[in-house]
Amino acid sequence: MTEYGRGPGSEPWHPEDPLYGDGGWEGQQGHTGHQPAYGGQPQHQYPQQPQQQEYAGWNDGRPQQYGQQHDQQQYQQSYEQQQYTAQDQQYTHQNQQPYQEGGWDGTGSHAHVPYAADPGDPYGQQAAAYGAEQPDLYGTPDAYPPPEPPARRRAEPEPEAEQPRPDWDPGPDQGEHAFFAGGGGDDEDDDEPEGRGDRRGRGGKGSKGAKNKKSRNGCACLVVLLVFGGGLGGVTYFGYQFYQNRHSAAPDFAGDGTDETVSIEIPKGARGVDIGRKLKDAGVVKSVDAFVSAFTTNDGDKIQAGAYILKKEMSAKSAVEMMLDPKSQANVMVTPGQRNITVYKTIDAKLGLAAGTTRGVAEKDFESLGLPDWANADGDVKDPLEGFLYPGTYPAAKGMKPAAVLKQMVGRADEAYGKYDLEAKAKALKLENPLQLVTVASLVQAEGKTHEDFRKMAEVVYNRLKPTNTETNQLLQFDSTFNYLKNESNIHISESEINSNQDPYNTYTQKGLPPGPIGNPGSEALTAALTPTSDGWIYFVATDGQNKTEFAKTYAEFEQLKDKFNESAGN
Repeated sequence: MTEYGRGPGSEPWHPEDPLYGDGGWEGQQGHTGHQPAYGGQPQHQYPQQPQQQEYAGWNDGRPQQYGQQHDQQQYQQSYEQQQYTAQDQQYTHQNQQPYQEGGWDGTGSHAHVPYAADPGDPYGQQAAAYGAEQPDLYGTPDAYPPPEPPARRRAEPEPEAEQPRPDWDPGPDQGEHAFFAGGGGDDEDDDEPEGRGDRRGRGGKGSKGAKNKKSRNGCACLVVLLVFGGGLGGVTYFGYQFYQNRHSAAPDFAGDGTDETVSIEIPKGARGVDIGRKLKDAGVVKSVDAFVSAFTTNDGDKIQAGAYILKKEMSAKSAVEMMLDPKSQANVMVTPGQRNITVYKTIDAKLGLAAGTTRGVAEKDFESLGLPDWANADGDVKDPLEGFLYPGTYPAAKGMKPAAVLKQMVGRADEAYGKYDLEAKAKALKLENPLQLVTVASLVQAEGKTHEDFRKMAEVVYNRLKPTNTETNQLLQFDSTFNYLKNESNIHISESEINSNQDPYNTYTQKGLPPGPIGNPGSEALTAALTPTSDGWIYFVATDGQNKTEFAKTYAEFEQLKDKFNESAGN
């Protein structure tokens, strides 16, 4: 009982009671007859429990459907969840009597309790008067909550009907297969109760769902076997490969190769592994590892940059040996002091072209080969590329174009000359342009015999070019320039032949430097031309006619050297 009480009168509910306004069972009058309660079973009256009559009266006054259906669900669940007290448990089903005096009379007034309250029942105590203070025992741990009037009761929502799922769909709460989710097997699933509490939509015993579970379990086992089998196979394969790489010989061809040849270009600074890759890509060797092994054990470090003609499908050892053989090299080597006409002939031979082909390309396409701007300072230059085919080794194999070979040489010259400030150096040495400085270097390279001669020879050139030179009157008088004009290498030239030729390259009849270089100077000759001696040398004679050059400062000393030369020549 609450403080609002439920005594007789026209207004049994206090206005502030939260249940105020419920007019019985939705306006229906209470039945005087015995109405089945709690699932249709007859209930007996409890004379020692007046309060219990009120509960029975609620059940007696509501429609039949609540007593038979709703009470089975709601009150049964409520009683199962609450803990009964010792007095409540003593009322058995046989002692229950239908409530008549207590309960609702259908008019909204509360029936009188004709019997005294049981002191042992806290719910049976009556208030002394309407509105009097009375303890609320419904909030104690020993009490179970009062039932609500039907108007405030809410029917328990029915479970949603689940749509049938395909066999392959495990459902929302079966995101993974039962095999992996820890399911024990079909027997455990079949023992679980079915009905409204089972919301997982599983099939019954012997149903198609059980068969599908077995099928899916079998598939899961198969997947696991495939995964473990594949992993074991992968480990075996890679382990075998590791063993092969560590303990087996690298794949290699046998023999000296086929009749099919291929040209290979090896760049400067290439290592054994770099060369091996090129040979493998061209089909010369079978593997890079085999070539590297042969390279390290057969003096492969002596292989020079350039082009090589090799055979296909060679053993790695045969490939290394062939690259060390000069006959297999498809290169053009430019030596210091070599004239362009000789280089052109070599290129034609290496590329398998007709004689004169490369020279024609040089004369026609020289402007597109990368010459520096100052290269053609003199219009009387016989060959614009003279002095710009820098000494070195260049690949020249069949299939290549002459222009490609020439362009590499010119590029190397431009790179080498670019290391020096030739314009400033030429001005300091009283020369007109860098082309004259390269021309001096070509004269030093042609006339000097040894490295020690180069700087002295450069001083001779500069001293004879001076306006104050009264010894030769600014005439160089070099046989090398006349031989260049004639495309010869003759040291025995008659005076009549020399004096009768007025070509700009004839330094016996023309003062100053020739229009351009007479060969391709090397780095030593260029350095000597930039740093000549200052000892006063103005004459020189190859006293042995070949390698020995001696220098003189006066004409008298020159005459002595000339006599020495004649003696060595047997004149």
